[in-house]
Amino acid sequence: MQPIRVHTVSLGCPKNRVDTECLLGVLGEGLVPAEGVADADLVLVNTCGFIRPAVEESVNTILSAIQEAGDAPKRPLLAVAGCLVSRYGRAALAADLPEVDLWLSTREMDQWPERIGAALGRKRLETLGPRRLSTGPAYAYLKISEGCSHRCAFCTIPAIRGRHVSRGLDDLEREARLLVEEGGVPELVVVGQDVTSYGRDLDMTDGLARLLDRLMPIKGLKWLRLMYLYPAGLTDGLLKHMAGLGRPFLPYFDIPLQHAHPEILSAMGRPFAQDPSLVVDRVRRHFPDAALRTSLIVGFPGETDRHYAALRDFVARTRFANLGVFPYHQEEGTRAAELPGQVAQGTKTRRRNALMKLQESISRERLDAFVGSRQEVLVEDESPEWPGLHVGRVWFQAPEVDGVTYVSGPKVKPGRLLLADIEQAQSYDLVALA
Repeated sequence: MQPIRVHTVSLGCPKNRVDTECLLGVLGEGLVPAEGVADADLVLVNTCGFIRPAVEESVNTILSAIQEAGDAPKRPLLAVAGCLVSRYGRAALAADLPEVDLWLSTREMDQWPERIGAALGRKRLETLGPRRLSTGPAYAYLKISEGCSHRCAFCTIPAIRGRHVSRGLDDLEREARLLVEEGGVPELVVVGQDVTSYGRDLDMTDGLARLLDRLMPIKGLKWLRLMYLYPAGLTDGLLKHMAGLGRPFLPYFDIPLQHAHPEILSAMGRPFAQDPSLVVDRVRRHFPDAALRTSLIVGFPGETDRHYAALRDFVARTRFANLGVFPYHQEEGTRAAELPGQVAQGTKTRRRNALMKLQESISRERLDAFVGSRQEVLVEDESPEWPGLHVGRVWFQAPEVDGVTYVSGPKVKPGRLLLADIEQAQSYDLVALA
């Protein structure tokens, strides 16, 4: 049987990337990567539909693929999957984009391989293969759950992905061992819409702690990182358990706080609408040297200068290692879209830029303190800009969302975790010599 040449584009969050990697594995060993759309038999675009800019990026990517497919000697099958399809429905999308051959919703992910195989004229699929990693040799994402049961006023995720559903412990341990022990990946990045809720739907009150206990002994695992830790789930009990783990667990805490003022947090419908300093202090009691990362929204309906000033003071006081700031988007179908007091776009942009300027100075001061120290660097890839230079990360830099460490030396190669001397600090990046 002839191999299938496939070209994939995965947009949005790491959870989407995992979905794409799993699909490619299930489709079997008969797949080979295509250089581009024009050389492919199958083009798969896995979309994001969370906020308006993501929707626009998804649509533009589809339009680009349609144009490139039209110029190909043999037109590939064009499949569009993911959150865009779940949010707007295949009927509405097909009316505007009739060139797409197959629309695949997140609610039917178990049917994706069969539907793609049928559309390609394959009566049966090849032997199922392992998940096809797209992140290189240094790390892999471990997706532990699907959906979200919170009802934040600004968020479309529950409507798109459904309620929170945890994967089983045995299944997750099996996949993690395949990735690390057989695949040779040194870092696992645990992801889910709310990682601290893991296991609650499986009648586990200590689900995340039990999962960590399963992952920690995996041979060859060097770094274990958690992302998307909801503040309400970071209890003293869980933090005490984490503090007793040691390596490979990293004291890196990605906590999406979204705001600092209780009035705005309450309007957002956040599950932790108190003073966010409480959870920050709680984490730092157990992990004095923790690296904290958060995401914030500015310009939420009703946010006044007073609310924004409190947020700015909170950022200045907390000194996050890493920070993302996003202007609020008025998303159709959310409660927040109907709230009074919508903030002007110019105000949102100014507030976002001012917070990021503040964070830039905080980040530079923090990174300056590491100059002259010796740190472990996980090497990801060769730098495309400079021969002999590689791109890597130190422990407080998560993949794709934080700064990087540029490292050079005779023993540096992708996938290696090695010691290097930090020689220079930039606003968000480090330079090291191994």
